Amino acid sequence: MSVSPTAASAAPAEPQVLTLGEVDLADVVALLACYDLRFERVDDDAPIPGSYWGEPEAGLIGNAVYARRDTPLHSLLHEACHLIVLSPERRAAIHTDASDCQLEEDATCCLQLLLADALPGFGIERAYADMDAWGYTFRLGSARAYAEQDAETAWAWLIEAGLIGEDRRLLIRR
Repeated sequence: MSVSPTAASAAPAEPQVLTLGEVDLADVVALLACYDLRFERVDDDAPIPGSYWGEPEAGLIGNAVYARRDTPLHSLLHEACHLIVLSPERRAAIHTDASDCQLEEDATCCLQLLLADALPGFGIERAYADMDAWGYTFRLGSARAYAEQDAETAWAWLIEAGLIGEDRRLLIRR
C-alpha cells in the first residue's frame, strides 16, 4: 500500500512577496538617503544585524537599515519608516527594536505604503498585497482598509511630524 502526501500535510509555502533582490538597489539606497538613512547590504544567508523578527526580515542599528537580497521589500521599508518617524537623537540609540508606542507603529505602516509608492518597481498596490500576504493584521482585515478607513490618527501624526502633506503625499527631502 502506498501513501501519497496530501495538501494538508505539505509544508506551507512562504508568502510570495517582492524582495530586495527584485528591485534596483540604487533606488532603495537613494530613497533611504532622502531621510538620512544608510543602507547596509548583508551577504546572502548571513545573519541580518538588528533584525527584530529574524531572517530574512530587515534590521536596524542607528541610522542603518540592514537587508539581504531575500529580505521582503515591505520589511525593509517598514523598518526604515520606524527610523524615519524618530528624532535624530532617538535614531542614534536604536538597535533592533525601534517601536516606542502604538501610534508610531501605526504611522510607520502608513508611511511604508507611501514609500512603496515612491519606489520604482514596488508601488502601493503591491505593498497592500504583500502586507496582507505576510500577515500584517488590521481591525478591518486588510492593509488597504486600514490605510483608507481606519488610520486617521496615524495620517494626522505623519502630517504633524512634517513627513507628509495634508494631501497624504510624501514630503521628501532631496
